[in-house]
Amino acid sequence: MVSESNHAPSGLRDRLPRRLTQLFVGLALYGASMGLMIESALGLDPWDVFHQGLAERTGLSFGTIVIIVGAAVLLLWIPLRQKPGIGTVSNIVLIGLAVDATLALLPTPDPLAVRITFLVLGIVLNGVAGGLYIGARLGPGPRDGLMTGWVARKPGRSIRLTRTVIELSVLAAGVLLGGTVGVGTVAYALLIGPLNHVFIPLFTVRPSAGRVSARPLPDPAA
Repeated sequence: MVSESNHAPSGLRDRLPRRLTQLFVGLALYGASMGLMIESALGLDPWDVFHQGLAERTGLSFGTIVIIVGAAVLLLWIPLRQKPGIGTVSNIVLIGLAVDATLALLPTPDPLAVRITFLVLGIVLNGVAGGLYIGARLGPGPRDGLMTGWVARKPGRSIRLTRTVIELSVLAAGVLLGGTVGVGTVAYALLIGPLNHVFIPLFTVRPSAGRVSARPLPDPAA
């Protein structure tokens, strides 16, 4: 996959300032959404169960682990011949910084009602943030690129099946490491698909009027 930042249709290149702003806002909000779910202590999505387990075992901050794991996953792109975009590299760094900042600022709630509120806000904000940074069309995150790269190298493989296998494997490893699994894990699994279905098309940047490329645009969700 070639980075859109280098080979984007001219109508999208004209909209680069808006795309960069949307990318960085989306990544910051994504990290904030992770912080809300962590502080809820009601369960995390599969990758964050893994991140949390590693953080507890190593003593490193959650955000530092997110950055290290993202960089390690990016190395797996090499045999898949994937090429990262600016969004990919920004994803690795900014989400980790944002989640640590959020955890430092948020109180740790005790009342269950507040924890449930944190969880719901976190999941919804995660869907919004994902729509923003994916819709900027500046490169997928390292974990999404691993999935799409594997499918591209193995024609006929189901994206849904591939994602399920990867996330279940990561979840199992996270559980063994001591990550938090709970109702939030199930709620995230059930809700993130519908939220992506709404917010990715809503925030996807289209070419400027009158500058539409003759080539069909790639699927922003990929």
